[in-house]
Amino acid sequence: MDEKEAVTIENEHLAKVYQKFPVVVTKGKGALVWDINGKEYVDCMGGYGVCIVGHCHPKVVQAIKQQSDILITCHGSLYNDARSELVKELVNISPSGLDSCFLCNSGAESVEAAFKCARKYTGKHEILAMTGSFHGKTMAALSATWNPKYRKPFEPLLPDFEFARFGDIEEVKSKATEKTAAIIVEPIQGESGIYLPPDGFLKGLREICDEKGILLIFDEIQSGLARTGKLWASQHWDVTPDIMCIAKGMAGGMPMGAMIARREITDPLKPGDHTSTFGGNPLACAAACATIDIILGEDLAKRAEVLGQRFKRKLQDLKEKYKIVKEVRGLGLMIGMELRFDIYNILMGAISEGVILTYSGKNIVRFLPPLVTDETHLDRVVQVLDGLLQKEEKNRMSQ
Repeated sequence: MDEKEAVTIENEHLAKVYQKFPVVVTKGKGALVWDINGKEYVDCMGGYGVCIVGHCHPKVVQAIKQQSDILITCHGSLYNDARSELVKELVNISPSGLDSCFLCNSGAESVEAAFKCARKYTGKHEILAMTGSFHGKTMAALSATWNPKYRKPFEPLLPDFEFARFGDIEEVKSKATEKTAAIIVEPIQGESGIYLPPDGFLKGLREICDEKGILLIFDEIQSGLARTGKLWASQHWDVTPDIMCIAKGMAGGMPMGAMIARREITDPLKPGDHTSTFGGNPLACAAACATIDIILGEDLAKRAEVLGQRFKRKLQDLKEKYKIVKEVRGLGLMIGMELRFDIYNILMGAISEGVILTYSGKNIVRFLPPLVTDETHLDRVVQVLDGLLQKEEKNRMSQ
């Protein structure tokens, strides 16, 4: 199949729900991908944060091959050794006290499970989310997602979901009522543009939840698993949730998600309350075990911290150089660069120069490269951005 045929088939027969980039990717290794014509790209999209250990990490590939020879599927009604091994590893690396898991296939599914657990455990029904939040596009997850462009086409959404301003602890206090079952928050907001919470905000949420008998849910789907320079982003602020949602890079590229909670929170669930046909399948579990071993064994949290600091400094240098760069923010290798214009030409220009970026809205470049990337790759990204920003600023000055 050639490039034209691949593009034509997807355009004609796939639902048009993705903002497509003009690249047909056929191969990946580490922090690089290649298109159908053999052109190499530095991948700073990373499957929207999925490629934490890089494309086709040898240990993940080997784990998948070995497991596929033994057993591919095993429903949760039967015990399985690969699943048991993963659960043991998840409990070991999770924040203290989070020792009960529900395995699923995506971040949105983990959020759905968290909401059902919160409602059944507390006997309350309201969920308080944050402005700027993104938790997924299934109906309950979408009901807790802030952006109107995602919400409006599918309204009415589920009732009893409220929003408070991200970072405004006083507004959270005023909106948390005796009917609130849970407060959900991303420790670092990803989809809305890589926004960090103000100092004291997450601790303030923890105090409100403890005082009012509310569960605190951390959505670590994008920020977790070493992405920000610590295993969990919440560790930057030394706050432990009652429930944590993870997914994306959890299984080295295989579809997988998990909700992890205090055991007492999942204990009220009865057989049949919440299940998943594919959740915890042996193939994904084997890949996830390999991924966790890589993250810990290669100390990818430290790597993300060191590379992220260096990369962020170089992006800050571009901010000082070009007035069209408004702000650079983030932690580890979860970074956003906010520009003062629509970034479409930047994204397309980067592709032509062999760099794949992604975005948050129309004016924020989002960087989610694999944590196995290196200085050479990131320097190439900065060099490409430098040239594109220089061209953009000159064009604007000449107008």
